Amino acid sequence: MVEYVRQFVAERPRLRLCHDRHGNLLIELPGRKRTPRWIFTAHMDHPGFVATRMIDAQTVEADFLGYVLGDFFNGEGVRFFDGQREIPAVVQSHVPGKNRPVPGKALLRVGKEVPRGAPGMWDQGMGRFRSGKFYSRVCDDLAGAAAALQMLDLLHEHPAAATVGVLLTRAEEEGFIGAIAASMQPTLLRKSDRLIAIECSAMQPFAPQGNGAIIRIGDRTSVFNSSLSYFISQQAGKLAERDRSFKHQRALMPGGTCEATVYDVYGFTAASICVALGNYHNMNAAKKKIGPEFIDVNDWKNMVKLFVRVAEHGHTYEPGHAALKKRLEKRFGKWKRRLTPDRTPSRPRDGSGRSV
Repeated sequence: MVEYVRQFVAERPRLRLCHDRHGNLLIELPGRKRTPRWIFTAHMDHPGFVATRMIDAQTVEADFLGYVLGDFFNGEGVRFFDGQREIPAVVQSHVPGKNRPVPGKALLRVGKEVPRGAPGMWDQGMGRFRSGKFYSRVCDDLAGAAAALQMLDLLHEHPAAATVGVLLTRAEEEGFIGAIAASMQPTLLRKSDRLIAIECSAMQPFAPQGNGAIIRIGDRTSVFNSSLSYFISQQAGKLAERDRSFKHQRALMPGGTCEATVYDVYGFTAASICVALGNYHNMNAAKKKIGPEFIDVNDWKNMVKLFVRVAEHGHTYEPGHAALKKRLEKRFGKWKRRLTPDRTPSRPRDGSGRSV
């Protein structure tokens, strides 16, 4: 992932790439005006295995990082990666993590030696399209990161007024560790930044796939910046007026907690945009087995459209609900006479007839 990003930036001369000491990456596309930056942020990791040692010639021990329930482990296929070499494996057993409801270690049967440190993922094949969906061993959050890079690609020749950045974080699946580092020791971020956390969020009945990109107003843990969320909603509405193919939703997505909560806790102005995800963390709940994650392709395309719209109009954002306040005060000016009737209402009286 990191090598892909470096190559992506090298091929686009207007982009700048930097990193912090924790391995988080920031890509910047300088804007035409001196206004606060708009930073779209996605994470680079996904739940998976890290080989720790060979127990014998056919058994490798691995740590498991991320949230996948133990019921989905035994007998499932895994693929370890060692440079260009791929090593198939099958989970034999797993051990619960310390103070965690999910496994922390697993033993896997292999046909070849797996080097210490080699990453492993559920063996769900390469990405493929079927019936308007994209299936892959990982969508969360590489689909979000890909959408952010697509936005930069579309803006590259004609940059927005505001500087637009993409922050790519590490170790989100272990508890937002990269985002916490970026917030506590902000060498890449500024308090003036407007942050939009990108996610593939577990599908909800009230926010189904196929109904468009989702303006995520909150997660399981918190709600996000109201003013920024309103601005994004307004931009989505204006985009829908000019593009009839554009679809969007607005919902609190309680399937998990996302990085916007971290940024909010540390005093940044943060909102979120996501797409609905099927087989969250590869867990096919209906079949009780591991399966490919999947998203709706048009939802993803609509998310990219919304990113571009927000980036191009970000310089018009006024914090503190300025736009909504204008609407409310205009309404008040029109209807305040409702508060001043023609005559003062008579005062109520008690049983003796005296005014009270």
